[in-house]
Amino acid sequence: MRNSRQLNPPMRALLGAFLLLQMAAVSSEEPKPASAATKAANAQVLKELPFNDKADFENAQRGLIARPESLTIKDAKGNVVWDMEAYKKFIGLDKSAPDTVNPSLWRNAQLNMLYGLYKVTDNIFQVRGYDITNITYVKTNSGWIVFDPLISTETARAAHELVTKELGERPIQAVVYSHSHVDHYAGIKGIVSQADVDAGKVKIIAPEGFMEHAVSEMILAGNAMSRRAVFMYGAVLPRNAQGSVNAGLGQSNSTGTITMIPPTEIVSKTGTEITVDGVKMIFQMTPGTEAPAEMNTWFPQWDAMWMAENTTNTMHNILTLRGAQVRDPLVWAKYLNETIALYGGKVKVKFQSHHWPMWGNREIVDYWKKQRDLYKYIHDQTVNLLNKGYTGPEIADMIELPPELNDFWPNRGYYGTLRHNSRAVYQRYMGWYDSNPAHLDRLPPEKASKKYVEYMGGADAIMKRAKADFDKGDYRWVAEALNQLVFAEPDNTAAKNLLADTYEQLGYQAEAGTWRSEYLQAAFELRNGTPSSGGVNAASPDTIRAMSPEMLFDYLAVRLNGPKAAGKRIALNMNFPDLKKEYAVIVENGVLNYFPTPMTKPDATINIPKTVLDSIQLGETDLKSAVNQGDVKIDGDSDSFVQFVGLLDNFPFWFNIVTP
Repeated sequence: MRNSRQLNPPMRALLGAFLLLQMAAVSSEEPKPASAATKAANAQVLKELPFNDKADFENAQRGLIARPESLTIKDAKGNVVWDMEAYKKFIGLDKSAPDTVNPSLWRNAQLNMLYGLYKVTDNIFQVRGYDITNITYVKTNSGWIVFDPLISTETARAAHELVTKELGERPIQAVVYSHSHVDHYAGIKGIVSQADVDAGKVKIIAPEGFMEHAVSEMILAGNAMSRRAVFMYGAVLPRNAQGSVNAGLGQSNSTGTITMIPPTEIVSKTGTEITVDGVKMIFQMTPGTEAPAEMNTWFPQWDAMWMAENTTNTMHNILTLRGAQVRDPLVWAKYLNETIALYGGKVKVKFQSHHWPMWGNREIVDYWKKQRDLYKYIHDQTVNLLNKGYTGPEIADMIELPPELNDFWPNRGYYGTLRHNSRAVYQRYMGWYDSNPAHLDRLPPEKASKKYVEYMGGADAIMKRAKADFDKGDYRWVAEALNQLVFAEPDNTAAKNLLADTYEQLGYQAEAGTWRSEYLQAAFELRNGTPSSGGVNAASPDTIRAMSPEMLFDYLAVRLNGPKAAGKRIALNMNFPDLKKEYAVIVENGVLNYFPTPMTKPDATINIPKTVLDSIQLGETDLKSAVNQGDVKIDGDSDSFVQFVGLLDNFPFWFNIVTP
């Protein structure tokens, strides 16, 4: 079992990994400069890609209305939740890529640094660079329709203040959530109140399935995803040329207050029209693309297309590095083809929830086709190669995009990459097993590594050869070899430091912001150890309250310790009087099942309002206090409920990743 340090929040959402974590450890090994091999690799990128193409820089700067001189946003306690100044210290349009940053990633970071209020077209405006996501304002006859109100209330409020200052005070009449990812809805209460929504003053429009996926995504496996997201986003890395440069989709993620207001209107069919105060919107449903619940929006008055996150100016993820269910690139391509068929003949401007817009019908249709064909090529050629008998790692090392896709800047892999996306397609079709029986029942890393080290002649021999290969710039192999040594001898400081140096050079060469973060976060933890503080319970109160009892029971079933539950049978009725719902919950055969009708002879009946359960989940009270205060009543054998609670695990957040 991996070593870990225990944290005890009841659940943990992805946003926990986005927070800037205060680390107790002090680095004993400072970052190294770029090696000769890294300098050569990055110099080659400058020769291979069309850096003379400046169209993106023109588009990213077009329509600027206002930009504050500095941009640091704080919460009510004075904590910084968004800080462009940390990046401005070393990233600028007039600065060349440092040796420690892939020039293509540097170009992407320069573009993402262009923040402020921009005019997209008549009556459509965006605030960019106030979060990883854009917030979009569409002017109606007398107010605003807002698309995707960022991650945090603080950043959304700051963006709204900029819009109001420059464009005047206007009421928000509707908010559209384009899809179910947290960076597209969680800042809502920074610009809209629940009271105004309840009073009918503001509509909240979302695609079918939004609530289910927004609340449940990453709940069941959320703890592991959140820990891994620390690597994907480089949460603890310094903002400098040897640390975090950007996240590909934007500079970073804000770390403020997460909220939710449930939608008042659900869109379920392509072609659905909704008019808000003179502005007609026609929706294109795109479920199962970048998100399980997602939709594009067409504005016929201005021939303008909102692409949500179905096309951005980077290759997106078929499978995120933090972990998720594999997306279907074939479905993704199909919906982009539908976009072209429906709107390709009319579109004059396209804009989306990340990055900058594009203007011109010919340019946009060409862009859509190349984004469509990017995902279809990855799908088709991966399946082509797997049908020839190649495995996931082999395909990842073989597959190459044709020049017309590879050299197109919006297809470059700043967030997703060709290597890990092709492996995701393999996984979708073939699973983890490559049909080689040697891989059917492999030893776990720690046991296998000890045998590898023994077979390779011991630690000294490995270190000697690894240092020689490191000096040659053979970093991929050095990482493979030293990973075995570190897992065999986790206290071998020399091995950990050389492996950290290796990951660092791989990070300096990475084109993807996510890969750079993965490598550099690994180097950080090898040098400093696994962090032990800074984790938070980031499942927001609004998210907790939006959980249905069914979602809660699914989560409790995952928390149930099967070996401890073996041989036990516990039968409980759970009554939620405020919901007027009662459930049967049964633990037997080492699993938890639940049913929508109560049992006639339970061991105990637990009467607990959902609001009280929410307070317990949020740490506002505990079960014992709730029982003592009469908020929770237990009829029957109270020990059975105590025994049930004792079978539930709390998940450790800071489990080890790069060491056993």
